[in-house]
Amino acid sequence: MTDAHPDFRAEQAMLDRIYAHLDAERVRDERSLRAVQLDDDPLPQARVEREVEYHRLQQRLEQLRAAEVGLVFGRIDIDDEDPDNPVPGAEQQDRRYIGRLGLSDAEDDYRSVLMDWRAPQARAFYLATTAHPEGVSLRRHVRTRSRRVRALDDEWLQAPDGARCRPESSPDSGVGGEAVLREVLDSARTGQMRGIVETIQREQDLVIRDQTQQTMVVQGGPGTGKTAVALHRVAWLLYTHRARLEKTGVLILGPNPEFLDYISRVLPSLGETGVVLSTIADLYPGVQGRGVESLLTQEVKGSVAMVDILRQAVRDRQLVPDEPIALTWDQLTIRITPKMVKAARTRARRSQKPHNIARPVFREHLIESVAQDIAAQIGSDPLGGENLLSATDIADLRDELAEEPAVSEVLDELWPLLTPQQVLADLFSDEDRIAAAAYEYDEETQEALFRADGAMFGPSDPPLLDELADVLGDTGGDADEENRQQWLAQIEEAQDALDVLTGSASQDLDDGFAPEILMAYDLIDAEALAERQQHREHRTTAQRAASDMRWAFGHVVVDEAQELSAMAWRMVRRRSPNGWMTVVGDIAQTSSPAGAESWADALEPILASRWRVHEMTVNYRTPAEVMAVAARVLAKISPDIVAPRSIRSTGQPVRRLAGAVTDSAELARRADDVADQLRATHPDRLVEVISPQTVTACKGLEFDHVVVVHPDAIADASPQGLQDLYVAMTRATQSLTIIGPATVLDEEN
Repeated sequence: MTDAHPDFRAEQAMLDRIYAHLDAERVRDERSLRAVQLDDDPLPQARVEREVEYHRLQQRLEQLRAAEVGLVFGRIDIDDEDPDNPVPGAEQQDRRYIGRLGLSDAEDDYRSVLMDWRAPQARAFYLATTAHPEGVSLRRHVRTRSRRVRALDDEWLQAPDGARCRPESSPDSGVGGEAVLREVLDSARTGQMRGIVETIQREQDLVIRDQTQQTMVVQGGPGTGKTAVALHRVAWLLYTHRARLEKTGVLILGPNPEFLDYISRVLPSLGETGVVLSTIADLYPGVQGRGVESLLTQEVKGSVAMVDILRQAVRDRQLVPDEPIALTWDQLTIRITPKMVKAARTRARRSQKPHNIARPVFREHLIESVAQDIAAQIGSDPLGGENLLSATDIADLRDELAEEPAVSEVLDELWPLLTPQQVLADLFSDEDRIAAAAYEYDEETQEALFRADGAMFGPSDPPLLDELADVLGDTGGDADEENRQQWLAQIEEAQDALDVLTGSASQDLDDGFAPEILMAYDLIDAEALAERQQHREHRTTAQRAASDMRWAFGHVVVDEAQELSAMAWRMVRRRSPNGWMTVVGDIAQTSSPAGAESWADALEPILASRWRVHEMTVNYRTPAEVMAVAARVLAKISPDIVAPRSIRSTGQPVRRLAGAVTDSAELARRADDVADQLRATHPDRLVEVISPQTVTACKGLEFDHVVVVHPDAIADASPQGLQDLYVAMTRATQSLTIIGPATVLDEEN
């Protein structure tokens, strides 16, 4: 419908009213912000309160600015015994306008003007159907441009007398929601992911509002909206668990910087800016994990075998000399024997502390042994009696030895203070160190770890550095590291307690709704139960978390999660000690040699049974014509996997060109020609050429028209080549053109 709709003028007037409230709230907050900035009360408490209020107002102003575009997108008329905005002529119905954030009228007892899409009272906008209207008589989609209404689409779900409408009896055959959805799906891509808040489907809403506070896997094929659902879930979680997550923060992990840029505007458009976006490679601060690694190197470094190899590499730095070490001290000869060192090393290792945190144990025990040896030399009774030195004398000896530079130098050589970068660089650049640490593994595995420049860290190294950081302990301070270890242990204990409490209760969450009984998670979370999460600074949580590699996030989202190695999962788990994560991916699209073959293989080692899977089955992005061809590749990857069902068709069959040409340069030229023709014909749409060299960079992205170059070469490039090809083919929203040999697509194969 257009401006011919009888309610067009009324809806424009309502839109004007809502924007007036938005403008008024923005003016009030800007005025309050100026007052906060001018306040110069020097008292410490006043400064703290001023800082907190400043950040609150800044965040709210950012939310108001971000919600400006597409502020209002829907309305429902719904049964309500005590309506806030009664529907004229139907006093037992509430008229609720749905938008990107909530606004209320302060001068009218805070009556709701616009309802946040995340509010429980707004959920019927997404769930209602003619079969299950959820009390909704009318669902209206409001399409706007700037601050003007441009179209209205209605779905009548119940007749005015409360009777359910059959689909064919509604004015628009119940296709209002479908019309909006198809407009969005058919629109040109811009290189930035758009939100789906206006078009969330029932299947997606059940995931977004899932009450699970363990790990939820969102498994779905190409185009099922997994990423968009995960981002909207983050927005819903921040709305629903604001107090908790504002303290602990949310981390979103993506496969590459291009992907993070692609999704970066979705959460701000939903009024949420306080999240940390990162790749696995950038999750370890100060290290650029870049460059190219061989497939074998990726596989070896990603395997859980690296845990033992790295630990052994650290143990190999805890030295025992072959011969006694002699030092001259105060005209005495000090002898540090292998037996003394070995005993001190054993004592330090038995402490179960990380290497650097165990150093004081080693030093104390070894200095005690040396002091006793000196006491025996200088204090022995020639008549065979007790040692002539008192306990105080021996204590003084210990203190003097501890301050002696020559002694400290020897102790540092035997049990050095180490950094993760130092250990990894020394290990990978020394074949002898590799052989000693990886002695249980074959030569091919050991060779895959070697590189001439050990400090040239690759994409697979950040998880290894993170593992070493745990093995070594924080070099910044022994007390801080011990406190951190205790804190993480308390969270783990608290999480176990909550799992027991929750598991002992009867519950049924299969329908996506909250249970009618209060669960343990409704009352308290692991961090609160541990009673250790505190504000120590007045920077925003996101700012503090982004600069702290040891930060424990309240919630973690992992996109393209099937690509993570076992070592990367261990790294992620350290950021999520409570195990509350949203994991997004598709096992059929695993292209990393160290990636997941199943969710159980990936998650059980770090989460045991504290995870569940939600399957997405509808393909919103990929046209049926493209998916039919891509399904042939999927069948070769795994005949048991069912391709997601495409809901749209463009009428453009997949084109196959230059099938007999194998010359790479010629194929590239032809692909560029095809891409240029598509850009000329469709100047407002994104065209992407995907070749064997660029296929990994397109993970998680989408384009209007895709040109895939040399499919057979992509399939043959690695053991996961078929998965790479499947990914490349399913990036298209409009058309797919294949250039070069594609025998892998032939039906008879």
